[in-house]
Amino acid sequence: MAAEYAWQRAHPVAPGTRAGDYQLADTVASLSMGIGSLAAPYVARRLLDPITPGVGRHGRTLLAVGAATAVLTTVGDVVRRRVRDGRLPDPQTVPPQVREVQEELADIRQGPAARPSDRGSAQPMLRRTHGALAISAVASTALVTSTTWAALTGGKVLFARSPLDLGRGRWAALAAVLGWDFIYYWNHRLSHESRWMWAVHSVHHSSERYNLSTALRQPVAEGVTLTVPYGLLALAGVRPALIEQARGINLIYQFWIHTEAIQRLGWVEKVFNTPSHHRVHHGSNRDYLDRNHGSILILWDRLFGTFEEEDEPVVYGLTANIDTYNPLRIATHEWRDIAADVATSDTWHDRWSSLLRRPGWAYARRAAAGVA
Repeated sequence: MAAEYAWQRAHPVAPGTRAGDYQLADTVASLSMGIGSLAAPYVARRLLDPITPGVGRHGRTLLAVGAATAVLTTVGDVVRRRVRDGRLPDPQTVPPQVREVQEELADIRQGPAARPSDRGSAQPMLRRTHGALAISAVASTALVTSTTWAALTGGKVLFARSPLDLGRGRWAALAAVLGWDFIYYWNHRLSHESRWMWAVHSVHHSSERYNLSTALRQPVAEGVTLTVPYGLLALAGVRPALIEQARGINLIYQFWIHTEAIQRLGWVEKVFNTPSHHRVHHGSNRDYLDRNHGSILILWDRLFGTFEEEDEPVVYGLTANIDTYNPLRIATHEWRDIAADVATSDTWHDRWSSLLRRPGWAYARRAAAGVA
């Protein structure tokens, strides 16, 4: 980072015209997230192990909470439909279902004061209670699923079940690195295609700047999501220790590609991921969205149709930036939006779609309701 900063000083541009230049608040936010990501696995283990079914003593309690809140939410759905469909709608130009989404999002975001005409009525409170039950049901089920999946697909667990053992030699190490890189491509791609995973990964894309400090802006909630398990490598005979080494190599490689100081690298661009390729990945330009997911090798993107050349200036950040340097808000903004969307949904299809489908599905739903 010091070398990159020195390069920037040696190649000055007009202030505010180069996204790679360091900005103190942005850099501090990225460093804070980096430190948080180092501590997160240890904190998550202490918090999640007790509620993991089959592992912790509170696993059954979490299952019971999820089942109970799901039943109560379903009862609430039935009551709301009976109330809504059992009377004539008020004169209005907005369809009743869209109007409900608008009103409920206003209640969640701004509180009862957002709609003073409803003061003294029990309806807003019932809506919020129903929304809270829906959030609890989805969150409990998601936690049970993610923690159980992690416990069942760990490297040590799967290696103990595998009849294969590739040993510790160079070929085993190469298999670990290449295998991790291949699985990483799919997990990274899914992190852009499923909102549950995007809620974790969007942290890394939240900066509107692009320098080596951006590489350190890492998520802190990886323990509460689903991934293609890297433990699959253990089933193929790769020892867990080599899997962890491959993880470290993969992570270190990704650091240097977060820079504008390095331009095109000739033939290297054909095979390996480079700063140019990864700048595209961080772009919010329409043509750059959801492209170049590879870590060490760019071959996966070329093979599976997600490759894009850098051929126009990159606009960094999210498609709708959150305009904050607060690490807590950076880490939680998408989770809060998911909770709001789950709370305002009328059906289980929409609730689970808000969590599992592409982020654009929920954003389009919000746009239809006229809510940013």
